[in-house]
Amino acid sequence: MPENPMRRILVDKVVVNIGVGESGERLQKAGELVKRLTGQKPVFTRAKKTIRDFGIRKKLPIGVKVTLRGKRALDFLRRALDARDFRLPESSFDQQGGFSFGIPDYTLFRDVRYDPDIGIFGMDVCVTLARPGMRVARRRRARGKVPRHHRVSREEAMEFVRKTFGVELEVE
Repeated sequence: MPENPMRRILVDKVVVNIGVGESGERLQKAGELVKRLTGQKPVFTRAKKTIRDFGIRKKLPIGVKVTLRGKRALDFLRRALDARDFRLPESSFDQQGGFSFGIPDYTLFRDVRYDPDIGIFGMDVCVTLARPGMRVARRRRARGKVPRHHRVSREEAMEFVRKTFGVELEVE
């Protein structure tokens, strides 16, 4: 008997984030790097509150992020997992079936060379997994609840990543 197509797990989105902590030239270089890695124009993230000790004011741009979906998201995710040698700690997974990991240096990507004009940047990669029909909970009109058994659990997410991408999960 074939599996129910509504139960399959999909990569909903991949968010790549570089938190620079300051605006100016370094932030522009981080934006250029994200655009080069993902092929998509980044959005600048702004400070939520003023922190005088760090010289950060509210609404000051301090980071860049880009949200990838579809084929572009899968391609980038494969490259990012390759940069991590297809190894993730189990603590990277949350209860809603998403997972996050960091890449300490962009030169870990196989097809990227170090550029002295850019410098060294690390990044966070956050992946959201979902099943078909999850839009019901987020849409504006005729919004509905998604039952717990249809949501992606932590264990299902770990099994999906292990099978789909060949990731080795490490117990901490």
